[in-house]
Amino acid sequence: MALNNPYAAYQQNSINMKSPGELTLMLYDGCLKFMKLAKQAIEQGDLEMKHTNLVKAQNIIQELNVTLNREVELAGSMGAMYEYIYRRLIEANINNDKDIVTEVEGYVKDFRDAWKQAIQIERQGRFGTGGHV
Repeated sequence: MALNNPYAAYQQNSINMKSPGELTLMLYDGCLKFMKLAKQAIEQGDLEMKHTNLVKAQNIIQELNVTLNREVELAGSMGAMYEYIYRRLIEANINNDKDIVTEVEGYVKDFRDAWKQAIQIERQGRFGTGGHV
């Protein structure tokens, strides 16, 4: 019986222990990473690496869009933005356009930053200020 990779097991456990909010934050961070790698690939003329990373970013945006709670009023606007970002990533991939990637990267950063702030506010509400007023 072969031993499992302990690092891989640790990583899997750490993901399984994340809250849905933290998992969403990880998706935003991953999307930003893939867009950065795609821009580097465009600069280097590596079309295969550009394509691979933009498809990964597109997949994350699709996942974020599909998992939106449509009962929340803000979801309609967020869904429209996700669809726009998704279309622009496809356009960037077709045209090897780093500027388009930079444009939508800004939107994803805004979403990520807002989500991160929401998680912090939620934690403060749950755990308090640690005795500080």
